[in-house]
Amino acid sequence: MKKSILNIALVAFVTLGAVSCKDAKKEDASTPIEEAAEATDMATKYTVDTATSKISWKGEKPTGSHNGFIKISSGELAVADKNVQAGNFVIDMNSIVSEDLDGDMKNNLEAHLKGTVEGKEGDFFNVGEYPNATFELTGIEGENGTVTVKGNLTIKDKTNAIEFPATVSFPGDTMLLKSETFTIDRTKWGVNYGSKSIFGDLGDKFINDDIELTVELHATK
Repeated sequence: MKKSILNIALVAFVTLGAVSCKDAKKEDASTPIEEAAEATDMATKYTVDTATSKISWKGEKPTGSHNGFIKISSGELAVADKNVQAGNFVIDMNSIVSEDLDGDMKNNLEAHLKGTVEGKEGDFFNVGEYPNATFELTGIEGENGTVTVKGNLTIKDKTNAIEFPATVSFPGDTMLLKSETFTIDRTKWGVNYGSKSIFGDLGDKFINDDIELTVELHATK
């Protein structure tokens, strides 16, 4: 009897340890968030033009790739002497568009990504529960219009710090911030569907964890 109790306790201890290690690994994979940048009193506010601003995306798997864009629903940037000091924008996750497909295949992919298919709501972005993602600027470094943008990206209520290279220009009374293509690891935001780093038995039927993004923000005074 004592031996049985000991065995049960040992199994429970090992199981708890395994779970704890798994959780610790996920926590280590996240990127700590930073404080939002603040604008000076001299800064001019630029409002993001939602009609022309977007984030282009590309996802890959062994058999091919898909690409498209997501719209920006609101945002503003604080600028002084042509230097961006602070800012934020909201991403409309309901606006996910696939550009490489047509007809039913396009509609099916967009519905799956948005999570509007019954029983598959949580596979990707679950827009019914998380209709928006956000980006908040924490810092910007560089000169002569070539910069590194740093900020906190929130998707599905999970926030991680990211950074990306970009160019900033001021044609007339407008502003354009356009990034180079960069990648984020979607699993840091709990988008785990088809990830071989999360599920070990997928063979070649997996989707890459990294998503390619290109940010294009048009703004006016």
